[in-house]
Amino acid sequence: MKKTLLPSVVAGLLLLATAQGFAQTTNAPVAGPVETTATDRFMMQNGEVVQVRGRRPMPLTHNVLLANGTKINYKSGIVEFPGGKITTLREGDYVRPSGDVVFATPGSAAQSRGDKTVPTDAKFETYVDPRPAPATPAAMETRLTEMNTKIGLMAEKIQLLNQKISLLSSNAQRPTDTAALDQKIQAIDAKLK
Repeated sequence: MKKTLLPSVVAGLLLLATAQGFAQTTNAPVAGPVETTATDRFMMQNGEVVQVRGRRPMPLTHNVLLANGTKINYKSGIVEFPGGKITTLREGDYVRPSGDVVFATPGSAAQSRGDKTVPTDAKFETYVDPRPAPATPAAMETRLTEMNTKIGLMAEKIQLLNQKISLLSSNAQRPTDTAALDQKIQAIDAKLK
């Protein structure tokens, strides 16, 4: 009797394991990579992820696979990136077709990185340019040139800061003189004001 009971138990366990594996693969169907436009987004709205094209939200019926491999669960808002990192969308958060996540509040951004110091009801501050809008195309061109110059200066500052980090991290035993780099950084800061 013991000899016939053991094969029956093994067969039952195998059948159960196969059924569970099949159930896991069929529960959440994922469509192939979704066709999107550059302005589409997959937004958490009223507790579910919807695809927003233009201003029109469209309900989803399947989990989403983006072209870069990012997976979005349309029911729970769980986003799995190609590298294995996982985050959960909160109300108003969305994923771009490139796989980038845009957070609706500082609280949801902090929560995604595990920072519990930011209140969940925190709001982003609205930035308002105090200058009046350019009245002419020439004035607009001047403002754009000014902004591009500042962007170039910021890129230069980033390069200098990276050089400083490299110098300081490579010479851990003896102090490194970074005075020349510090002067260049201060000069850029003065131009940015």
